[in-house]
This record gives sequence, structure tokens and C-alpha cells, in this order.
Amino acid sequence: MVSNMDRLTSMAVFVKAVDLGSFAAAAAALDLSGPMVGKHVRFLEERLGVRLINRTTRRQSLTDVGRAYYERCRAVLTEADVAEALAADQRAEPSGRLRVSMPVHFGRRCVSPVLLALAQRYPALELDLSFNDRMVDLVEDGFDLVIRSGDLEDRAGVIARRVARQRMVVCASPSYLKKHGRPRQVDDLARHDGVIYRQSGRIRPWLFPSPDQPVAVTPVNRLRLDDLDAIADVASAGMGVAWLPYWLVRDRVQAGALVLLLPKQPEFLYDCHALWLQTPHLPTKVRLAVDALAARLPTFMA
Repeated sequence: MVSNMDRLTSMAVFVKAVDLGSFAAAAAALDLSGPMVGKHVRFLEERLGVRLINRTTRRQSLTDVGRAYYERCRAVLTEADVAEALAADQRAEPSGRLRVSMPVHFGRRCVSPVLLALAQRYPALELDLSFNDRMVDLVEDGFDLVIRSGDLEDRAGVIARRVARQRMVVCASPSYLKKHGRPRQVDDLARHDGVIYRQSGRIRPWLFPSPDQPVAVTPVNRLRLDDLDAIADVASAGMGVAWLPYWLVRDRVQAGALVLLLPKQPEFLYDCHALWLQTPHLPTKVRLAVDALAARLPTFMA
């Protein structure tokens, strides 16, 4: 009789015999003898203590138990195949094209260096990078991975993993502070000129942590731009106060072109996520890219 070690094999033989409609057809497909197919099926029946297939000289049919067992066997075999593919994938190097959409400045300054380092490490990996601030559709636009900041829509079939948290800071130039004074607390910002980020016609308020929910502040905003670097330029020129990611203004702060304000005020943290389509088997190239981003991006935020 077949060994207990071959239970999965016996299940595969049983499923093949059901799918093809006869032991003989299953034997031919699996390169086994007809009697060996029968042994595998009898092994399962004896192990379970039930009949799975009613067999006559002319035909075979599943019993009620056999039909239910057949469906479970198919599921088990599928999971086994996925597990083996996953194990093989863990050993394999990433290859093929990886299409990634990311915000313009965050992508260029933070995301792309991580992905380019990955491509340098794995020569078979191809990168197709798109830098834009619009929301894209993973399916319709054909991206493997999308990087986005801020709140996310709850979309079925899409997996999100936080890969970084951006520190948002309030800053202004020394010349602006000399002329207008320094805000000491969040409420003071209402009396200052703000250089505001505006995207798709929407003005985004400045957010500050509080025990219940973030406090939203929208300063006087004569100047509204849809480009973060341009906002930093305007603030550096002394034309207003800006609320920007620290990674974007770090060099300007260190050079003295901008001064960080409200040092006692906790900084709001904008979450940054990697998004991909839910799938039973995540491709190596996507898995490695997400892991690399989660490991490296926080170092850009410090």
C-alpha cells in the first residue's frame, strides 16, 4: 500500500482521475500504471474510512463525500503549488519590467534612489518610473507599484503598506522673520502670509497633531502653488511662511536660507504608502522593491 508520506501525491492522482473521468486516462496523463492509480485512490479511502468513487466496469462517479473531498483536495493542491512557487521565488533574483508611479519631488529625491540601487544590484531588473502627482489606477494604467502620500481611498483588491512617515515643518526665511516677526504658536500663523500648496484646485490646510484630531490651519494665502520645490523657493525669497516635508527643506535649513519655526509644536507625520494589487503570489520584483523602500526611506526622512 502507498506510504503515508505520499498523501499529497495520492490527492493529486485522485483529482486527476476525477478531472479526466477514468483511472486509465489519469494513468496515461501521470505516466503511471492503471493499478497504481487505483492504489492511490484506495489509500485515501482507507485512510478516510469512506468511499470516494463508485466504480463499475463502464463508468465511475463521485460519492457525495467524494465530491466534497475533491473540492478540498483541489484547494490544498493549489495552496501547495503556491507555497512551492513562493519558496522558489524567494531564492530567485528579480527580473523583468517594474512599473512604478510616484509623486514628482518625493519620487525623484527619495524613492528613485532606492529603486535605482535595487536595479544596480539586480541587472535583470528593468525600471519604468513615472513621476506625477495625480492619482493613478493600478489596473487601467498598468503599474506594478504606486507610491502615494497622505490619506488613501479604501479600494477593494489593493494592498497598502506604509513605507515612510514624512515630517511636516513650518519654515520661513530670516528676511521674512525680520520684517514680520516670528510665530510662537499655531494660532499665530493666521496672522502670517502663507505660501500654500494647491493641487487639482484644492487648497490643502496645514495640519498639527492634537489629542483628538489634527488641528487644520489655513493661513492667509495670496500665493498658491502646485509644486513643492517652488514653494520652498518662494519661502526662501522671503515672501511667506511654508509648511513642507523636512526632507525637502533640510539643505536650505542647514544653509540658513530657511528657519524652522514652532520648535515646541509636535510635527505632523504624513504617511507614505506603497500600493499594489492583491495577488496570491506577489512577484519577486514587487516584494523586493517594497521591502527596500520600507527599509531605506525612513533614513531620508530623518
